[in-house]
Amino acid sequence: MLHSFFRVMALLAALACGQAVADEALWALLKGGGQVVLLRHGLTTPGVGDPEGMSLDDCASQRNLNDEGRAEARALGQAWRSRGILVGQLLSSPWCRCTETARLAFGREAPVSPALGNLFGRPERQAQQVAQLKPLVGARQAQGNTVMVSHGSTIAALTGVSPATAEMVVLTPHGGGRFSVAGRMKIAP
Repeated sequence: MLHSFFRVMALLAALACGQAVADEALWALLKGGGQVVLLRHGLTTPGVGDPEGMSLDDCASQRNLNDEGRAEARALGQAWRSRGILVGQLLSSPWCRCTETARLAFGREAPVSPALGNLFGRPERQAQQVAQLKPLVGARQAQGNTVMVSHGSTIAALTGVSPATAEMVVLTPHGGGRFSVAGRMKIAP
């Protein structure tokens, strides 16, 4: 029994070490610039989708970041700054939880792009938004990295990856609307 316990612990340590190596490889890729990072907004007040009567013009009518979500955004920004990772273009979904995540993480207002809007409960918009996003994520930035703050449903529709809150999905653009998923990473607050 004790032998099995040590094997499980060794396996868990190896997995953790493997994840740390993968994370460092992604940081090195970002340090070189030219990547596109799709970032899911931080943790919000409880709920799924948008409240009845939600309006993009009224943050009080939306699900917004809670204290943990704000801490996730700040920790992410600190991780970028401590590694000297450059942010070139910064874009956000028009939802307040996304614009706040961008501002707290990167210290500046992000222009909004409807293409990054929430697809949860809006399947009729998926084909159009994915078509609008492909040229954005397929274009390589001259300096720094492009960061786009969006929603899990939107990121999954584009990439097939369903990120956790404040998780980054790093894409390598190949031009012409083409890209590959380089990896994913979450920074703990």
